[in-house]
Amino acid sequence: MPEGDTIFRAARSLHKVLAGHVVTRFQTAYAHIERVNVDTPIVGRTIDKCESAGKHLLIRFSGDLILRTHMRMNGSWHIYRPGERWQRPRHEMRIVLATATYVAVAFAVPVAEFVDATVIEREGPVAELGPDVLSTTFDAAEAVARLQDRGDFEIADALLDQRALAGIGNVFKSEILFAARVSPFTPVHLLDAGALDRIVAIAQRQLRANVGEADTVAAAGGRRTTNRLDPSARLFVYGRRGLPCRRCGTPIQRAKQGPDARSTYWCERCQPRVL
Repeated sequence: MPEGDTIFRAARSLHKVLAGHVVTRFQTAYAHIERVNVDTPIVGRTIDKCESAGKHLLIRFSGDLILRTHMRMNGSWHIYRPGERWQRPRHEMRIVLATATYVAVAFAVPVAEFVDATVIEREGPVAELGPDVLSTTFDAAEAVARLQDRGDFEIADALLDQRALAGIGNVFKSEILFAARVSPFTPVHLLDAGALDRIVAIAQRQLRANVGEADTVAAAGGRRTTNRLDPSARLFVYGRRGLPCRRCGTPIQRAKQGPDARSTYWCERCQPRVL
């Protein structure tokens, strides 16, 4: 599932092949996107930059225009050479952005809009984001303060709140808290500043370790938190309900948590609940 690491890699790959090039073809399945294209054509604009902001992917065009997309669960961006066969069905196409040398296709992307570059950081979902764990300007102290502001949240739910930290999703939520030896059900107000500092540092370390240098725009997995080369041992707890904890052998637990009933995985022995 796309989390901050996936979006960061996708933006990096798109930037590598698209930045500095002129758009030669633009197509979309979304009427509201096409309306902007009709009023202010995308063809002929230069692609200035492709970047991530938490789980949002931003493509910046000349003329202060930004295409913002959010993958949700199943969306992805692919890169092809002109005429190359697509790897996903054509009916899943949502946006086609082509230059003379490459074609970028957004498949099954449920959220897409054009945004004025002069307002994107003042209003809207990007402006509301907390510190981006993968940003070069990530402010750990600000991230801790934002978590503390969510004192009544269980820590797992606080980590998923993109207004606290941007980029953490369901997989990393469980993996971070296992590494920190903190129960996902602990209310934030029961965690001192030192514990929150450690959680934030682990979050930054895990996500940064998963962006590497490899170019990929797939939304598929492959992320690792265990530092093991064995493909079957990539993660500590996520997706491992009933299997033995890699630290102590206790069976890993799973429960639905939070208002969206997201799956949480943890080890009862390594992450004891606070009573």
